Order: sequence, then C-alpha cells, then structure tokens
Amino acid sequence: MEEGVPTLRVFDAVKALAFVGDLSMGQPTDHSLRTAWLANRLAVAAGLPSEDVAVAREAALLRWSGCTANAPGFADLFGDDVIGRQSMLAMRSEWMQAVEEAGGLEAVSPLARIHCEVAGEVARALGLGATEKTLRHIFEAYNGLGVPDGLAGAEVPPTVFVIAIAGDIEILSRTYGLERASELIRMKADAQYPAALASLAIAQCRDWLDMLDREGDAEMEATLMTERMANVTAAELIADVIDLKLPWMTGFSRRVAQSAARCCAQLGMDDAHQRRVYQAGLIHGVGRAAVPNALWASTTPLPASAWEKFRLVPYWTARAGRQIAGLSEAAEIASYAYERLDGSGYFRAVAAAAIPREAHVLGIAIMWEALQSGRPWRDAYGAEEAAAQLRREAQQGRVNPAIVEQMVAGATHAETGRRKAGESALSPREAEVLRHISLGASNKETARALGLSPSTVATHVESVFRKLGCSTRAAATLKASTLGLL
Repeated sequence: MEEGVPTLRVFDAVKALAFVGDLSMGQPTDHSLRTAWLANRLAVAAGLPSEDVAVAREAALLRWSGCTANAPGFADLFGDDVIGRQSMLAMRSEWMQAVEEAGGLEAVSPLARIHCEVAGEVARALGLGATEKTLRHIFEAYNGLGVPDGLAGAEVPPTVFVIAIAGDIEILSRTYGLERASELIRMKADAQYPAALASLAIAQCRDWLDMLDREGDAEMEATLMTERMANVTAAELIADVIDLKLPWMTGFSRRVAQSAARCCAQLGMDDAHQRRVYQAGLIHGVGRAAVPNALWASTTPLPASAWEKFRLVPYWTARAGRQIAGLSEAAEIASYAYERLDGSGYFRAVAAAAIPREAHVLGIAIMWEALQSGRPWRDAYGAEEAAAQLRREAQQGRVNPAIVEQMVAGATHAETGRRKAGESALSPREAEVLRHISLGASNKETARALGLSPSTVATHVESVFRKLGCSTRAAATLKASTLGLL
C-alpha cells in the first residue's frame, strides 16, 4: 500500500460495496448483510467445508458488486434499472413480461456476464481469490439454464446455490411473508437450486429469521467476518465500482479525491485532514446508486419528483457511514458535499458555519471536476471556463471564494495514482482506445475521435481484453482503473 494513502479493512470495503449494491437493486440497505448471515447458517447446516462457509459469507456480501457495471444495459432494456431489478428479485410478473418483450434470456445474458465478470474482478482486487469463482458464476442454475455459462448440477459451486436460497428467503419473506416465500422457493427447487438444499432451508428459515432479527451490530460483524476480510485494502476500488454506473464517470471520484486533497494541502490543512478529505472524495458518490440511470442521462429538464431523488444522494452516503465504522468520518464529510453557503444546497439545506470546512473543499472539487468532464447534455468545459463558472458561484454567495481560488491555482491534472506494473502490457494506442471506450464511446465513436477505422479499433479492443484477461468493457475498465491505467 502506498505511503500516505488511507486504507481500511477489507470488511469495511465489502460492506460499502454491499451498501451500493443494495441501493442499485432497490433493496433495503441491510439486505446483503442479512443474506450473508442466512447464507452462513445454511452453509453450516448443509455441512459445507469451513472454507466454503467463509466463501458463502463473502460472496453473499459482494453478490451485487457488479450491478453498477450493467446499469446502463439494464436502463436501455427496462427503463428504470433500480425498479426493474427490484421487480426481478421479487419475482413479479411484470418483470417476466419485460424480459420477454426485451428478447428473453438472450437479451439478459450479456448483462449477467458483465455483472459476474466485474464481481469476480472486485473479489480479486480485494484479495478474496477463493470467492472469485462463486461470484463469476453467481447466476448459474442447478438445471443448467442459468447464466453466464449454462453450468449445471455439480459444475456450479455449491456456494452459488446457498446464496441464491438465502437471498430468496430474505427478499421473498420480507415482500410476501414466510409462507408465500416458502412456496416460491419450492417452485424453484431442482431448477434454480437443489431440492434437498431448498427443503433444508425451508425447514429452518423461520427460526433463522427470528434469530437474525435479534442480532445486534457487533454480533452481526462477528458472524460475517472472515480471516481474509480482516486484511486492509485501499478505498479506490469503492470509487471505481461507484463510477461504473455511469459510463461518462470513469475515474471521476478519483479525480475529485485528488483535487480535494491537494486543495486542503494548499490551504494548510494537516495530513489527517487531507487523508480524510481524499477518502471522502472517493466515496462521495455512494448514493448515486439509488438514482435510475435514465434520470442521470436525461438531456431535458427534470420534474420535481426526480430532483428529490438527486437530493437524497448525500443522504444515502451519510447512511453508509453510519453502518460502516471505517468510513464514518469520510462519509460524514461527503454527506455535506452538496450543501452551499447560502443554504441552497441539499440534503440538509444548512448554511455557512454549519458546513465543515473540509466539505466546502470537497464540494468545490466536485464542481471543478464535473465542469471539466463531458456529460450527455453538454461537452466538457476548458479550465478557464470552469474557473469562471466557479467564480460566479462564489460571487453569488454559494461557495467560498478563497477555496475557489486555491482550487483553480493549484489545479494540474495529475495522473490517477502511481503507474502499476501491468501498464507496460498495453501499447500507447491500446491505452488511448481503452480510455475512450471506458467513457462509454462505441468503436465507431472511438474511431472517429482517433482517426482510425472501426475495424482497427475493434482489433485494439480485442487486444486490450486479452491482455487484461477480460471479456467485457466494464470489467476491463475496472481492472485498468485498479492498475492505474485510467
């Protein structure tokens, strides 16, 4: 780990990613924690080896860590990616109808492949290699009709079935009550998962749910912790997974973190403040997962009801901090990032002295980087115009003018992180192509931008995938980010 870069327990990073996943799937923010607790119980009851029991806990927590990556595809097929997934998990009839109208399993399979590949990369990056295989096959089915690879029976890691049943118990009992949940699980027996495992779960799930409802935070952590999750990791992975939700956001949270920390140093804040603000910049977008992609990508004025969803983004970030001890201070700062000096911000709508100074810096860093980044509704501004926009905000009393000047004066777009060993594997042209496709550009758009033919771009993309060991753009983007290539 690089000197001066804040670290946190893998367990805290996993919980943060679980929180993001739950928001993305339209679930309560303790859904993945409860599923992991139930998966642990079921794995033990089924007599799985201790290593598989640990994998069941880890994979259940990270089950939805790939869902930001396929959010654009979900939005294209089903409109509202958050509500669509909520309907999917609740086995609602409208979900099946939507799948049929979209083209059936053939249309959904690519989304599952993206999800599984990214989730596997997340496990790898966190040092949870034993869990990677389970996540790469998390949507396989006992009868061989699952995705992404159509594995069947013993070909599927048993932890996949344990997690599927645990997730169904948690969601379906909460949505329909335990009796109806048991009926639905029986319907999926010997199709989604083995009948014997389903019967075991049904026989004990009432007692398990009662025990789970009495479980305190400390007991929950003790139950879910594994030896691997006691290690430390960097928080940048959380930022990279958050940013995958919107193609044009690749690398945004890292840039915000760097700009905010640099500005804190220029303002004379000590190392502890700089580290805290840097980490706050990395996780400031946690709450974005709760807002459907269609709203983020809208090029027309939004109704008041949509703006209410945006106003809750920092609220959800604050909630994440209250559930994750290792991120509590950073999340508190991040939750003030959209407040303004005149009280016109959100979600608290507080003013001036009520906003921590670190949050002033972070809020301006977000504005500074956003102005210089392209969006579906506008092109990126140059540095001069971005500076002029920030100064206008300061003149109107919304942001601190002294911090604005420090932000502008010290802004030099440094590389995102230190170059890592894997970079030399890519040629300069391959790296250039990767940067374009990571921001959502198609092969044709990349070809136009770089003055190449689409077939040449396709060849470079294939080479990038081969060198990074990926088969989807989202996974290549995530892996490249963790290697310092973007």
